[in-house]
Amino acid sequence: MSSFGEILREVGEFGVFQKRLMAGICVLSIFSAFDVISQVFVGLSFPHHCNTDWILERGPNLTEERQRNLTLPVNQDGRFESCEMFTPVDLDLETIISYGINTTTGCTNGWVYDAPVGSSSIVTEFDVVCGSGGLIEASQSISMAGVLVGALAYGAISDRFGRRFTILLSVCLLLLFGVGCAFSPNIYVYMVFKFLCGTSSINLQMNTSVMGVEWTGPSNAARSTTIVTTFFSVGLILLSGIAYLVHDWRVLQLVLFSPLLILFVVYYWLLPESARWLMTQGRKEEALKELQRAARLNRKTVPEHLLEKLEMEGTSERRNMFDIFRMSYLRKRTLIMGYNWFAANLLYYGLSLNMGSFGLSIYLTQFVFGAVEFPSQIASYALSQRFGRRTGLAGFQFFGGAACLVVLAIPNDLPTVVTAMAVIGGFAATACCNINYIYTAELYPTILRQNGFGVNSMFARVAGILAPLIRLLDVYHHTIPMLIYGIIPVTAGGLCLLLPETLNAELQDHAEPQKPADGALENRDRAEVIIQEKRL
Repeated sequence: MSSFGEILREVGEFGVFQKRLMAGICVLSIFSAFDVISQVFVGLSFPHHCNTDWILERGPNLTEERQRNLTLPVNQDGRFESCEMFTPVDLDLETIISYGINTTTGCTNGWVYDAPVGSSSIVTEFDVVCGSGGLIEASQSISMAGVLVGALAYGAISDRFGRRFTILLSVCLLLLFGVGCAFSPNIYVYMVFKFLCGTSSINLQMNTSVMGVEWTGPSNAARSTTIVTTFFSVGLILLSGIAYLVHDWRVLQLVLFSPLLILFVVYYWLLPESARWLMTQGRKEEALKELQRAARLNRKTVPEHLLEKLEMEGTSERRNMFDIFRMSYLRKRTLIMGYNWFAANLLYYGLSLNMGSFGLSIYLTQFVFGAVEFPSQIASYALSQRFGRRTGLAGFQFFGGAACLVVLAIPNDLPTVVTAMAVIGGFAATACCNINYIYTAELYPTILRQNGFGVNSMFARVAGILAPLIRLLDVYHHTIPMLIYGIIPVTAGGLCLLLPETLNAELQDHAEPQKPADGALENRDRAEVIIQEKRL
């Protein structure tokens, strides 16, 4: 009987077929980045004040500055209030100038925004300011709630219906709802569309990452995952440039997501299915066709006797995410890895979605955040290959948490230094996210791999939901958000030291005891698996 690993070595573990596949699927990570971070620009805020055109009825020739002086109160900093105005009165202009107005009220006739000509955002169009200002953070959290729902749904869908079907479904839905956002009539419809976009965006990257890992050998698994996640960084850089050129938020939405229509057509005809997944489903003939197709592109010839003997034990079994928690060794890995996904994403989104408050140009900051992810991806790949997944993940978690804690000691009047430390934290968070993808793919068997990703991604999405809300705690003290962003990664780094090492281990296909090449499974874990299998 031939194992899938033996056949894959004959087919080629990273030949022309795999390179073409990676070139195709990694592009989709760009659109994941577009959806997750685009609201930084779509929800761009501008200086604003109450609309006080009522006074122009008394003095139509008033200059803008004079109008503000007469109708807007001044705060303690000497600036005009953005959410209050003097109460409109039925007096002539001379009386108002002589005696002023002593009472104030909220903005009763909308707001005026100091935005560049041609610029618009959901903030200016839907007046999401003052009492409604929290809806921006809420919409970011709702989008992450969609990612959480999608992580659970797509995990089950992928392990049941296949990697190819799931990727095509994700592309189709992200296209539909991403473009749909551009036609939102109000902020609430926009939030619904963002939720629906979220169900597919990050999960699209997760699905393509699994596809890449299952078509490559153990020595190239980390490379394929790193390539997929690196294109998320490409998306961040492209987003900063596109947003700099396109200032109308509706047009920006269309520009960002319309290209998915072309990609969907291309993937429908050219995207292969994971042969490894097909074998776990007992669909041997389809798997052989995919393997032979890969061998032709790689200019390899697979001996017929190996193909005829290709079998996988237990192909008739059906698993779901509850099996992850029934087996103690998978349950332990899931809880620890889940917390690490939570910590890395809390740090990443806490910094990325808050870049507008660091004091520099938001476009420049976004570009720097995206550019710094390239060395981060390379460093995480190199260190995880040299020292192992466990040590690499723990090190970057400690590093990222420490960077956030250092920010607390930097004065607010040094925005460049604050931004530099935030970029260092983003560097570490990106590295953690990359290793999380690599490590998770290697910790779960094929038949539960996508479900494992889904459950761990659920923890990450909880972090994405909380990250914008944690920023609201600065009303109590400005150090609280950064303190939370710093402490949690440090504790996660300590916990991940309890996980087994998987460097260069053969991918496990079924939830049953087997000994990887580097002895990654601990003896206690293997014993627990045997006990669980007997009970089942």
